[in-house]
Amino acid sequence: MDFLGNLNAALSKSRNIIKDAERKKIISEVVENKEALIAENGCLATWTPPESTGRSPKDTYIVMRPEVEKNIDWDSPNNLPIAPDTFEMLWSDALQRIADKKKIYETNRVVGADSKYALPVRTISDRALTALFSMNMFKPVPKDINKSIFRDKGFTLLIVPGDKIDTSKYSGRLRKLPNGSLSDLALVIDLDKRVGLVYGSIYCGSVKKLIFTVMNYYLPLKGILPLHCSANENKKGELALFLGLSGTGKTTISVDPGRALLGDDEHGWSEDGVANFEDGCYAKLINLNPRKEPGIFNAVFHEADYLDHGAIVENAMMYPNGKFDLSDDRLTPNSRASFPLSFLSDVKESSTGGHPSAIVFLTADANGVLPPVSKLNREQAMLWFLMGYTSKLAGTETGIVEPASTFSRFFGAPFMPCLPNYYSDMLGDKMKKYGTKVFLVNTGWSGGPYGVGKRIDIDFTRAMVNAALDGRLDDVECYEDKLFHLNVPKICPGVPSGILNPQNTWSDKDAYRKRAEKLAAEFSANYDKSYGDKKIEQTVQNQCPGK
Repeated sequence: MDFLGNLNAALSKSRNIIKDAERKKIISEVVENKEALIAENGCLATWTPPESTGRSPKDTYIVMRPEVEKNIDWDSPNNLPIAPDTFEMLWSDALQRIADKKKIYETNRVVGADSKYALPVRTISDRALTALFSMNMFKPVPKDINKSIFRDKGFTLLIVPGDKIDTSKYSGRLRKLPNGSLSDLALVIDLDKRVGLVYGSIYCGSVKKLIFTVMNYYLPLKGILPLHCSANENKKGELALFLGLSGTGKTTISVDPGRALLGDDEHGWSEDGVANFEDGCYAKLINLNPRKEPGIFNAVFHEADYLDHGAIVENAMMYPNGKFDLSDDRLTPNSRASFPLSFLSDVKESSTGGHPSAIVFLTADANGVLPPVSKLNREQAMLWFLMGYTSKLAGTETGIVEPASTFSRFFGAPFMPCLPNYYSDMLGDKMKKYGTKVFLVNTGWSGGPYGVGKRIDIDFTRAMVNAALDGRLDDVECYEDKLFHLNVPKICPGVPSGILNPQNTWSDKDAYRKRAEKLAAEFSANYDKSYGDKKIEQTVQNQCPGK
């Protein structure tokens, strides 16, 4: 199938294509189309149907073609194959839907602040809000785009978010729901044909994460390490990366008034250094504290005329007076805000930097057994990079009554499609080549598990991160946590020494030991399941807790 030819033919039937319009024009279209309401402060508030309050990982597919299948880890539960002919059917159906729309919005942007590997991204949608989201998150096409290795190999994303799939002709092709019917939404990536489809999901994050997955496939094949991380640098130009899953504090910790932010979520590490993929942030809003997270709060909730604002607040509780209650999660705990990086005060305009002097892995351990801060050698760093551990909290999902361990490879499993050694080997090689230090910081619980202990104060977490980045942990004496294979500092400036050894914070030492051994066993079992037959160095495997 000629995907782009068919798309262009469908678009030719439309009389009203709004292409690369100015930002104010798109904002006015969002309001005119009633896709969002204007909040009291001028930002745009929108809400999605229940099935679109987050990503749809079980409905996200990669087209299995011979040209790409050898590079993808099909054993990963996040890499779901779809047959080429099924994708062709979906694409054709989506084209019929888009051709019938009164208005179509097209954006042409790039992903990647380094022009050497900026990926041209074209989005087509019938929703102005999708176009505004693309403008918030993706970068304008640079003047030197001809330098890019992808200059003639862009990616086209077709988005029909409000339409549902007619499942009557997809028997045996799409996911079957518990009630026996077929799912009526699909997100599909065709890495060989360089096209993607978002069909039936209004969640803005679907667009962002699909493109992130695309970059995470293409870049390792070019010798560039993609990372699900935030990045900032101090006044000396020393760069730090922060990797962590949702809820670990990645954005919060990286938005620091003493350091310039490159970006909060997605970066590439090439032979020239680090570059942000995006031009904006997509931050979680639940319980956002204006005192502890002023940068993000002000970016979203500063007052401005709505045509000059354009921050998108998605699925947060808003009252009739236009004010928000960010502690109310009745709609979803995954309320989000999309806004341009320029809305933050401490941002490095180029979004690029040198090689990182330090990397911080963030985990929110709800078991309360991991040290608040640890130093990792090369093999330990590769192991924790592979595991990507954090906890799901009780109450956040049906059936979870105690904290549940989550292992998301490279702190972004759904978006890292290649074989695991593609990423882990590259991290180890770059650490060695550029002398990068790696730390593990636990932003979770101390003194007991969730429900018993308390979450580590963010001020202490900031003190630990600052000490790690400033080199004040380089020469401190450490003890070895033999169960988790970690090197734990005995002192840390600005942090009570009593909390650095988690066992000391538990009143019941036997309960601590049992809980720690349980978590270590979960590490070992997950490693065997995920990487037992993969090409992972034995010295890395030896660093796995429980082994």
